[in-house]
Amino acid sequence: MAAKLHTSILVYSMCPILLIGPNLVAFCTAQVQSFVYSGFKGADITLDGVAVVRSDGLLELTRIADVRGYAFHRDPLRFRRSPNGTVQSFSVSFVFGVQSDIDVSVDGMTFFIAPGNKFSNTFSGAYLGLFNDSTNGSPNNHIFAVELDTFGNGEFKDMDSNHVGIDVNSLFSVQAQAAGFYDDMTGTFTNLTLNSGEPMQLWVEYDAQTTQVISTLARLGATKPRRPLFTTTTNLSDVLENPSYVGFSGSTGSLSTIYCVLGWSFGMDGPAPAINITNLPKLLRGHRKARSKVLEIVLPIATAMFIAVVGIVIVLLMRRRLRYAELREDWEVEFGPHRFSYKDLYHATEGFKDHHLLGAGGFGKVYKGVLPKSKMEVAVKKVSHESRQGMKEFITEVVSIGRLRHRYLVQLLGYCRRKDELILVYEYMPNGSLDKYLHCEEDKPTLDWTQRFGIIKGIACGLLYLHEKWEKIVIHRDIKASNVLLDGEMNGRLGDFGLARLYDHGTDLQTTHVVGTMGYLAPELLRSGKASPLTDVFAFGTFLLEVACGQRPIKQDSKDKQIMLVDWVLEHWNNGTLMQTMDTRLQGDFDKDEASMLLKLGLLCLHPLPTARPSMKQVMEYLDGEAALPELTPTHFNNLNMVSMMERGGFRPSILSYPDLTASIGTFSGLSGGR
Repeated sequence: MAAKLHTSILVYSMCPILLIGPNLVAFCTAQVQSFVYSGFKGADITLDGVAVVRSDGLLELTRIADVRGYAFHRDPLRFRRSPNGTVQSFSVSFVFGVQSDIDVSVDGMTFFIAPGNKFSNTFSGAYLGLFNDSTNGSPNNHIFAVELDTFGNGEFKDMDSNHVGIDVNSLFSVQAQAAGFYDDMTGTFTNLTLNSGEPMQLWVEYDAQTTQVISTLARLGATKPRRPLFTTTTNLSDVLENPSYVGFSGSTGSLSTIYCVLGWSFGMDGPAPAINITNLPKLLRGHRKARSKVLEIVLPIATAMFIAVVGIVIVLLMRRRLRYAELREDWEVEFGPHRFSYKDLYHATEGFKDHHLLGAGGFGKVYKGVLPKSKMEVAVKKVSHESRQGMKEFITEVVSIGRLRHRYLVQLLGYCRRKDELILVYEYMPNGSLDKYLHCEEDKPTLDWTQRFGIIKGIACGLLYLHEKWEKIVIHRDIKASNVLLDGEMNGRLGDFGLARLYDHGTDLQTTHVVGTMGYLAPELLRSGKASPLTDVFAFGTFLLEVACGQRPIKQDSKDKQIMLVDWVLEHWNNGTLMQTMDTRLQGDFDKDEASMLLKLGLLCLHPLPTARPSMKQVMEYLDGEAALPELTPTHFNNLNMVSMMERGGFRPSILSYPDLTASIGTFSGLSGGR
């Protein structure tokens, strides 16, 4: 008992005993008022998800990628003295640490107060294990949280990738501040890096009279600063239920990060007890494993043998240096966290060996790799670049696109550069590209209709995010089946952002070089070179027909004449035989109404006039059944013949004999193609 009291102090209040009639009814409930854990060995807590308490008492919320971990105080707390009373003042303090194998951590941890101790329908990654895409922002959550966020998520308007925030029922923080503290002597602000691997202490206090939440951060062992990190006003009486659970959540996205808690104290209607920092478990320092360094060996030049040995060592070192040589310029310093070392990528792919090859084409080669530190599986794409013109602007966009976070997008993790070679690093998708399931691979199973419809909806949702819901407008410019990758659950995710372009909302989109893949290029793009969200909609229309019909965008008829898939579908529609265009491998096993809607939606997206095409928001409304597809008539597509339009755009008919050809005119001509 003495050992347990050393790590936790519990104070209780008792409810009265009431006499009702002849029966004695006891409403006698113990109420926890305060507790403190200096380490969690034998602590009175409940774990869920991947959270564990190590043998030394360290509470690990997460360790690997794409997981959630939770730890709760075993019993719920009553924050109101009476059912309709206001929430009492409280104070919490905890010591935490964040460790990552690389500079980037995804995504964060929280201290939270919630009505329950089960989070079965929440998402990992950006949702921090507390919400999902439908519950985020709902007042029915009754959740108050303090987030320690190590990833700047544009979807939730995060200020940066290193901040403390106050969340109420939503991941759109009511107040946030960059991690750090104010010096008591000088008043200057000192930044702290949350994922540095150094232990830190956070204090959070709620004043019931002023309804203020006060947050203060400091290095472990430092005196609590007099000036808090920030103060915000939010009335928790409108938020918290009675009783509620208190605890921690940790959530990782595509990168492995360890979020852990060393000590924790809580006080109701009073200050939280002090944590005994001398009894805390140890945290491994630093967020990187030490790099191996080649030791410089100084040998005395006394004999010819020693001279020969030194010569051999010099030759070996030079060969090693050339093997891992990279191209770096001064302007790349700001992109440090998004740049991978060539050495790590070389070892991840075992020297880019052929047995790691995932795909190859005019764009270059793609290899599967396992990062040596985090053990994360990645896809490493090598493409050539022969000119330095525009490289800075291109890398800037690569890094910006690397901040995209959406469940139906393949995340671009970073890049590396060598002489005449650019390397892009993506999440690895275990089931490969969609086109291999649609076209001519006998070892691949046929996708059923439910899977195809789900893939189409997922890609549409991802495009809507790119066009309207992110902080910038992203035009993908190379939407096609080979750039749609399938994750472990056969969900479609749009990848290969090598040709994507970013624009601020409300700005005029500029003319660019014509890039993309034959069969997916909109007529106006061939005429003017001006890409827009509606040129993406056109390519999506081709993709939609490709998935439904199981045909390539450019196909051969019985006379070996090259025809466009859209012309073929349109001809069947005019003849009243639209269902005959459906993929024969489905053997008629599909929803006829859904199939008809998809084929007509594909034709609508492929309208030669950009203004007649729907936006991706309208496309999602049609796919979700929230809006009816407009009635199409032959007059919608008068004089539509895609082959003739492409010829007028300057593309010779002979080009159409290469259905996988990518027309990519510009500095980085090899960046197109699936992986």
